[in-house]
Amino acid sequence: MSKDAVDTARVTAGNGATTTPADAGDAGYSKDLKARHVNMIAIGGAIGTGLFLGAGGRLHNAGPALALAYLVCGVFAFFVVRALGELVLYRPSSGSFVSYAREFLGEKGAYVAGWMYFLNWSTTGIADITAIALYTHYWSLFTDIPQWVLALIALAVVLAVNLISVKIFGEMEFWFAIIKVATLVGFMLIGIFLLATRHEVGGTTPGLSVITDNGGILPHGVMPVVLVMQGVIFAYAALELVGVAAGETAEPEKVVPRAVNSIMWRVGIFYVGSVVLLALLLPGSVYSADESPFVTVLSKIGIPAAGDVMNLVVLTAAMSSLNSGLYSTGRILRSMAMAGSAPKFTARMNRSQVPYGGILLTCAVCVLGVGLNFLVPSQAFEIVLNVASLGIISTWVIIMVCHLVFVRRAREGHVERPHFRLPGSPVTEITTIAFLLACLGMMWNDPEVGRKTLYLIPAITALLVTGWYALRRRSNRDTDTELTRLTK
Repeated sequence: MSKDAVDTARVTAGNGATTTPADAGDAGYSKDLKARHVNMIAIGGAIGTGLFLGAGGRLHNAGPALALAYLVCGVFAFFVVRALGELVLYRPSSGSFVSYAREFLGEKGAYVAGWMYFLNWSTTGIADITAIALYTHYWSLFTDIPQWVLALIALAVVLAVNLISVKIFGEMEFWFAIIKVATLVGFMLIGIFLLATRHEVGGTTPGLSVITDNGGILPHGVMPVVLVMQGVIFAYAALELVGVAAGETAEPEKVVPRAVNSIMWRVGIFYVGSVVLLALLLPGSVYSADESPFVTVLSKIGIPAAGDVMNLVVLTAAMSSLNSGLYSTGRILRSMAMAGSAPKFTARMNRSQVPYGGILLTCAVCVLGVGLNFLVPSQAFEIVLNVASLGIISTWVIIMVCHLVFVRRAREGHVERPHFRLPGSPVTEITTIAFLLACLGMMWNDPEVGRKTLYLIPAITALLVTGWYALRRRSNRDTDTELTRLTK
């Protein structure tokens, strides 16, 4: 572990247990996030544009079996967050999995984890501001404003919120999550009413016959369901935010288990339940990638302003995602900078105890996304979404590898596992890692987008190797300079 990353002071447990190193990147944060903030951050991570918008195209391609894909991916996503939750209770850290990678895999592991996560959120940020601009163009009032201008405005607003204080971030996420949950609950109540009364939806009578009369659960075979897995995994990205937020809450041992355990039933109700309802109301062929499936249903039954309401909700989901991305990368980059694995300025904090350096670096990449919206507005969203998937899969794999090493060290008596544990270790971790790598491999079957994304892996690897040696050389040079100054 890097001497720059760890405070050499040891926190000794009262019972004489093995001491735990403190990450220097955790110093200086406020503890202003309340239980309700963390719970809603967990909900916000589980509900996003992947459901509100992405489910339409996936239902069209995969049919009702999409519900099974969401369930399977949801179980593995829960395993990842449960593993992270155990690590959080072992040692809460705003550096989250980067801090744990540093402890259990060494600085190179932390470096890869941090920069791949940065790749995920910086490219997701580009996708988010692109989506925000596209959704805003839905209203005629904004159609004459260029897409790149709207993207820049969205980025500026969310940046300002993040820089003020962590409490403002928490409040913003709280209300974003309230809007998303209220919308889903409202839709599900309408859907259940339509199903129970067999009220016609666009000339179709809801019920099991909608599925059986249109090709069954697998109308296009198994392969389309397999291919959507990678997109479904991306829909669950941001669940790991619970681990980052735990570093800025006063009672992580109480808040984190409750938030993590609630993720499973939320996935079951909101994702699987919504998709099952959608499949029972209309044939999969009616849905499309160009329109939210919820808008499709509501417009078929003549609910006024359904498009306006859902567009506002999807816009909220994209703003929430961008907000979360700036928050998490700021904390992750600070943890890395304290160890010399990220530029020095990303360690800086403002008077409100916000790591503004890392947030501004993420914003700088997002500004490139504004340029992408200017050059290729029609392709910007698709380009960055697939690159982001590489980042989230690698992050989740690293979390599970860290947990494997953590459990092994616990068995050797070097650390102590908390009572809140990932069940079935090590089988759970190994199975999850195999599944995530399989999802990555599935991208090869998509020659248009997925295969081209996989071609980027050698280039990303080369950048990581180059960056490692450049940053470590600079870090060593700075250390030598400091030692020379002190010995004069």
